[in-house]
Amino acid sequence: MAKNDSIIKYKNPFQLNIGVVIFFIIIIYVLFNVFSYFTKKDIAKYQVQQGSIAQNMVYQGIIVRDETVEYATDNGYVDYYVRNGSKVSATDIVYSMDMVGNISKELAQLHQNQDMSDETISSIDKQIDKFLDNYDANKFSSSYSFFNSLSSELNYSINQNALEILSDKIAQAEANNTFYKTNSSYDGIVLLETDNFEGKSVEDLLENGWDYSSYQKTHLSSNRQVKASEPVYKRINGEEWTILITIDEELAKELNEKKTVTIRFCKDDFKTTANSSVLKKNGNYYLKLSLKTGLIRYADERFVDVELVMKAITGLKIPVSAITSKEFFTIPKEYFTAEVDGLLIKKYDKEANKEIVSQILPTIYYATDDFYYIDSELVQAGDIVQKPESQDIYVIGSHTDSLQGVYNINKGYAVFKQINILYQNSEYAIVETKTSYGIAQYDHIALDAGSIKEHELITK
Repeated sequence: MAKNDSIIKYKNPFQLNIGVVIFFIIIIYVLFNVFSYFTKKDIAKYQVQQGSIAQNMVYQGIIVRDETVEYATDNGYVDYYVRNGSKVSATDIVYSMDMVGNISKELAQLHQNQDMSDETISSIDKQIDKFLDNYDANKFSSSYSFFNSLSSELNYSINQNALEILSDKIAQAEANNTFYKTNSSYDGIVLLETDNFEGKSVEDLLENGWDYSSYQKTHLSSNRQVKASEPVYKRINGEEWTILITIDEELAKELNEKKTVTIRFCKDDFKTTANSSVLKKNGNYYLKLSLKTGLIRYADERFVDVELVMKAITGLKIPVSAITSKEFFTIPKEYFTAEVDGLLIKKYDKEANKEIVSQILPTIYYATDDFYYIDSELVQAGDIVQKPESQDIYVIGSHTDSLQGVYNINKGYAVFKQINILYQNSEYAIVETKTSYGIAQYDHIALDAGSIKEHELITK
């Protein structure tokens, strides 16, 4: 029997090896992550938080108070027995006048030889600490005032003791009518300085104005030769005083109905409430702050920086460095399809030799009552949009607008999000919450908008 040669061998069918498939998937995943690692950018992040900024404004004001300058009645040498800026009564000795100069020389020698008391050292230490805490390099005149304040402290300490040490010589000079001590005429605050603003009223300043740059203060030092009719000291009478500030019309309208304003003195952070009134003179607006407390704290100041403590603005608080801007095409809302907010783009197809209409779904970044804002991701200037169920068209790029925003990086890449800034200072901005196309609390945004580009991958 012959062999059957008609048997046909079939090839085994291709069988998919699941292990190989999984291997290739893992390889692709690894390569993608390696690529992402080397292309992602390490960006400083900021988590958006609810916060507030006080809408406060700092102004330099001029101080007006009831002041009296006392003058020498004789020629001679003057020495002081009070601290500059201290309260005195009508029985306190303010200064002595030595018409010959012998007692004044003895006082000068005591200044060189006498040790300071512990009380004086402690007082000087406190003044130095206070000066260093509030030092402003832009106001060098404060250093000169501080030097004179220390000199006044030393003179007070030594001259008080000198009245006892030199009591016999002083008694002899008084008997010879060549030396006498002068008390304050009234209770008040004694200042050993003048500045030619004494006696000026609020009305005088409103009428004639004032010049910060030309201001000069004359310090009255101890052991100094004076002539009759020269100033020897100044006294502040009473506790009432006024600060006059130049303001703009907008703030004048805001404060016009207010009777009081909370203020903070920038020098030492002292906060108080002042009676307020808005004044207008020669087309300029002024804020008059009337106070009954704190006078002695600023007795040696003529100009003072004050912060008007106004309302606080609340919202999402973000760094100013995170803010950027972006240009958008504005498209009328009636040109979007109702179902999916799409656009019908009309283009001419050369191969088919006819116009075709295709729908795109652009990202909407912002909306007004009449317009949607889109970018150039899917369209460009000059593209034609056909109005749904109409032959009307709109040319993209006919109108554009710029929006402020930040780069949201929640998804690992930068996405522009529009913001509405309610208020900002040099460091932070407060933006509106719960906006349709904006950011929300706890979102992560790029801290520095200038260090990143839109759609750029971010290292987590």
